[in-house]
Amino acid sequence: MAVVVKCPTCGRDVEWAESSPYRPFCSERCKLIDLGAWAAEKYAIPGTPAEQSEDTPPSEPPPKH
Repeated sequence: MAVVVKCPTCGRDVEWAESSPYRPFCSERCKLIDLGAWAAEKYAIPGTPAEQSEDTPPSEPPPKH
């Protein structure tokens, strides 16, 4: 018996099987909508910001006086 999960984008039931090539999404469209949301930074993984090493340039230039 295959497991059925909800598509994270639209909520439609998706069978978790080889016959569902876009799992956990129901379609390529839902997969691309989710990818676009990540690319637009609509999602974020919670946590503390990473330490910036001395080799890494700062993300913002220092203020001019």
